[in-house]
Amino acid sequence: MIEGTMIKVGMADLNVADGGAVLKTTGLGSCVGLTLFDPGIRIGGMAHIMLPSSEIAREGQLNIAKYADTAVPELVKRLTSKGASIDRLVAKMAGGAQMFAFMGGSDSMRIGPRNVDATKLALAMFSIRLLSEDTGGNYGRTVELNSQTGIFLIRSVQYGVKEI
Repeated sequence: MIEGTMIKVGMADLNVADGGAVLKTTGLGSCVGLTLFDPGIRIGGMAHIMLPSSEIAREGQLNIAKYADTAVPELVKRLTSKGASIDRLVAKMAGGAQMFAFMGGSDSMRIGPRNVDATKLALAMFSIRLLSEDTGGNYGRTVELNSQTGIFLIRSVQYGVKEI
């Protein structure tokens, strides 16, 4: 584990941190763990994105952290409100696995790959560079971002710990 205060980011949740605090989310299967980091002022943000598009939202009060198309703009907004510059923000992400095998080619069952694509599209809308990713496969991940260094750690049972 990275040293520092731990800030948990739940499923369909997002948060920002600075001062060396560590953002952590667990249980990334088809979900995407997206991090944004501004190395100039050493502040980071993390979103645990469950679904690609808010167009399918059925809940009364929209959870903006749940969808790629609403979570990315909200994360950018929160970071820039704390002094981050969109021009300096860099992204890293993990998750987007295909956790179950399905017969047939139904796109609706490809939630993981669709989450990855939608997150990349949302990043492109802000011209935020994706530095690295650990996406796909068929296994779960836990991720941590150190808000001081921008170090992004990925843990999985199958592959241990890696830094991207």
